[in-house]
Amino acid sequence: MTATRSVLAAQATDFPRWFQDVIAKAELADNGPVRGTMVVRPYGYGIWELLQEAMNRRIKATGAQNAYFPLLIPESYLQREAEHVEGFSPELAVVTHAGGKQLEEAAIIRPTSETVVGEYLAKWIQSYRDLPLLLNQWANVVRWELRPRLFLRTTEFLWQEGHTAHASAEDARAFATKILYDVYRDVMVDVLAIPVVVGRKTRRERFAGAVNTMTLEAMTGDGKALQMGTSHELGQNFAHAFGIGYLSSEGRRELAWTTSWGSSTRMVGGLIMVHGDDAGLRVPPAVAPVQVVVLAVKDEAIAAARGIVDELTAAGLRVTVDDRADQPFGRRAVNWELKGVPIRIEVGPRDLAAGNATVVRRLRDSAKAAVNLTELTAHVAAAIEADQAHLLADATARQTARITATSTIDEAIEAAASGWARIPYDAVGEQGEDRLAESGITVRCLQRPDGSLPVDDDEPDLVAYVARSY
Repeated sequence: MTATRSVLAAQATDFPRWFQDVIAKAELADNGPVRGTMVVRPYGYGIWELLQEAMNRRIKATGAQNAYFPLLIPESYLQREAEHVEGFSPELAVVTHAGGKQLEEAAIIRPTSETVVGEYLAKWIQSYRDLPLLLNQWANVVRWELRPRLFLRTTEFLWQEGHTAHASAEDARAFATKILYDVYRDVMVDVLAIPVVVGRKTRRERFAGAVNTMTLEAMTGDGKALQMGTSHELGQNFAHAFGIGYLSSEGRRELAWTTSWGSSTRMVGGLIMVHGDDAGLRVPPAVAPVQVVVLAVKDEAIAAARGIVDELTAAGLRVTVDDRADQPFGRRAVNWELKGVPIRIEVGPRDLAAGNATVVRRLRDSAKAAVNLTELTAHVAAAIEADQAHLLADATARQTARITATSTIDEAIEAAASGWARIPYDAVGEQGEDRLAESGITVRCLQRPDGSLPVDDDEPDLVAYVARSY
């Protein structure tokens, strides 16, 4: 651990620097050539691919289908929904020249696709038989960030964005909520091993153009909040703006009700900030590009190490061999520890003479055990499953310990210095949100006292989660 700490800032003294150090040393990403852009390196992209696959399966299980919409959106499209364009105006990148000429109409590089999707929903939907129309796309978007940070706020990032149209407000609300729980919460908890607080955004934190925004908030290692995904009820706002209508079964012309929902490469940032420690990254086995690395300590162990890789691969695990026996073993071990690979198997001549291999479990504070080679595959498979659950339990315990029940704004501000505050929203209100904002604190979401989702901003006895955020 000492060797690893020397290349990383300590979490306790400089968490932002630690975060940047982990991204660099674990070879996850690098800064792009244009300020605020990001180059995702193979190891970081491998995590994103597995995360994307898990998300995509769940999205398709809801009945949504993948499609693709253009990167360039006519400026006039955004102007049709006033609140939407006002909300995104400071972040827009605008193309005014192309092919050596000034464009007749400027094109916006998509910050999100509600407007262009709305145009085509209006074209494709004719009757109630066309509803619900459930679409998703995997794409990149551009939002011009003033204070970019890799994997958290970059000018360009990767994401999925869903867009749906429904015959009723109830159906739209039910689908947006289904995405929130059956897709997003499942991925955060079961795949990323990140506990999240699920709730409703306040009016001032709502997505521009929505009538309701639902969110999933994670707690980072320094006690701040990170929004991991959102699902929006758009009401009939975009249907009005784009003429998304249908002929009902009674023969009447009706406006559709629409939703949108999205999650992004910010989830990788959440993984780093929630699970990482002073030794580097800790990757949940479910999204680990390499679940097991087998290190040959010396040349004499290379053949045995490769044999172990073949056996574990046949058992369905993602395994790689490190047979660079000509390089210092300690340096190699530290590099794999930095990358957060869940299981490291060390194989040397002495291990083989005893019929064993040394198993090191990164997610269990690098605990070591000598395991007989005949039992190795079963042992590693069980450890992978147990350590995924352990990572979630560990993060949940830390989150619970840092949420403080408060009753006043002053108490909430004090609690938010090192964690989250849970406070009756009646004690906050919109004026209280202004006071919190003066200290760099926001209401992350609202819940009912039993933890369920409110369906209205003005429900009595709502509980607010209050925190500083990224």
